[in-house]
Amino acid sequence: MSLNATDFTTLQISEREDRLWVRLHRPKVRNAIDQVMVDELHAVCSHLEATPKVLILAGTPGQEPSEEHPKGVKGIFASGADIAQLRERRRDDALAGINSTIFDRIAKLPMPVIAALDGYALGGGAELAYAADFRIGTEALRMGNPETNLGIMAAAGATWRLKELVGEPMAKEILLAGKVLTGSQCLQAGLITELHAPQQLQAAADALADRICAQDPLAVRITKAVFHTPREVHPVIDTLAQGMLFESQAKFDRMQAFLDRKKK
Repeated sequence: MSLNATDFTTLQISEREDRLWVRLHRPKVRNAIDQVMVDELHAVCSHLEATPKVLILAGTPGQEPSEEHPKGVKGIFASGADIAQLRERRRDDALAGINSTIFDRIAKLPMPVIAALDGYALGGGAELAYAADFRIGTEALRMGNPETNLGIMAAAGATWRLKELVGEPMAKEILLAGKVLTGSQCLQAGLITELHAPQQLQAAADALADRICAQDPLAVRITKAVFHTPREVHPVIDTLAQGMLFESQAKFDRMQAFLDRKKK
């Protein structure tokens, strides 16, 4: 069963057999992440947990100059959490982990998640991107965590995911000194793996999804799950997971196809 795109007000949904495109869509507030968007992202996760497929997260695409917009319109991923809502939240709201819970759920989806990033990806928007398995972007990307400038901290994954992604020195520059990285700096730091022109970003995300979807889906799912397990459970978990895959029909079919091609 597919998602009904008309059920969503803050997300634009486009579903194919092997992937789901989800665009954050609150352009009047630069795609700020509010409670409605969080609830709708939970609905997306429920669907993908039941029907595993690649998730591609993106924001509002930019537009070329036109009569209506002579200077064009810049793309944007997400400017952060909705400050108006954040301003009113208190201790119990923080303890509920509203954003951290949904970002963690996205990170744990069965199939890989791709974040296609253009324009602002700040605060909660950056933390959403950190939760993805793959991040690609444009030169116009601006990624960072300015939370300490607002009297709070980045509490939805940045304090530990960012250190794993870029190392402690750069993570501290971003988290403690308010450094915002450009697209090129994100590529240099390893925070994104590809840099594309804005008009090519969607095609690049689909190309990456194509490469993932060309692999055996079960092998991808199990590899992702094993990759994220603690060091102390290796190599036992690798051996057990490989034992499962050795019994899959796809293993026999794909290996036989490889051998048949080699004979030609």
